[in-house]
Amino acid sequence: MGKKKKTYRHSMAELQLELAGLHRWLQRSGHRLVVIFEGRDAAGKGGTIKAITESMDTRGYRIAALSKPNDIETTQWYFQRYVEHLPSAGEIVLFDRSWYNRAVIEPAMGFCSKAQYKAFMSAVPAFEKLLTDDGIILLKYWLAVDQEEQEERFDERAKDPLKRWKLSPTDLASRDKYEEIGHLRDLMIERTSRPHAPWFVVDFNDQKRGRINLIRHLLEQVPRSEESIPEPKLPKLKGKPKAEQVTRKAEWVPDSFGE
Repeated sequence: MGKKKKTYRHSMAELQLELAGLHRWLQRSGHRLVVIFEGRDAAGKGGTIKAITESMDTRGYRIAALSKPNDIETTQWYFQRYVEHLPSAGEIVLFDRSWYNRAVIEPAMGFCSKAQYKAFMSAVPAFEKLLTDDGIILLKYWLAVDQEEQEERFDERAKDPLKRWKLSPTDLASRDKYEEIGHLRDLMIERTSRPHAPWFVVDFNDQKRGRINLIRHLLEQVPRSEESIPEPKLPKLKGKPKAEQVTRKAEWVPDSFGE
C-alpha cells in the first residue's frame, strides 16, 4: 500500500471517530444539521457523502438525493419538496444536490425559465435565513474540479460497467457547458452567500484530499463538546459458545465462496 493511501486511511479513520462524536452530540443536544453538496458532475459528491456516513448510526442521518420533479411537484412552491427532507431534532441530512439546482443546472440546461431563476435567486437567502433562525445548522459546499480531470472521470465511468449508470444524459450534455456552469456558480455564490449560510469551495481535483479537507472543515464548523462512548464490559458467557441449530425446514444457501 502506498504512502498516500495509508495517510488517507489513517486520516479518514480519525475523522470518522470525530464524525461519530458529532453524531452523538446532535442526538444528545437535539441540534439539527443540514449539509449541502453541490458541484459539477463527477466532482465527488456521492463518494464524500459515503465517507461521512460510513461509520454513522443509520437511524440518525438521511441522504436526500431528489430526482426530477414530477407533474405535481412542478406546480408546488419550489422549496416545498426540499422542506420535507429537513432534519428533525438530533438528525443530520446530507443533500446530494439541493434547491441550488435552480441556480446552476436548471438554467444551464434550460430546465427553468428566466423568471423562475430570478425568483429563486431573490428568495433563497430569505428561505435559508428562516432555516438558520429556527436553529438549523446549514453548511454549503461546492466541490471544484477542472475540466481535464472531469473528462478523465467521465471516461473512467464510460469504460467501467459498474459505473456507467452514473453517466446520465444531463451529465453528457453538460460537458459543453463547463464555462457557463462556472459563471452561474459564481453568480450563485455572490448572491446567496450570507454570514448565516456562507458558501465554502473545496478543491476536488484529488478526491481523497478533497474528502479529508471537506470533512475536517465540516467538523470545525460545528462547535460541540466531545463525548466518547465508554468501552462496555462484556460479561463471560455461561457455558460453552453454542453453534446455530436451525430447524430442518429451513433451506441453507449453498456455500459458493471460492477460496
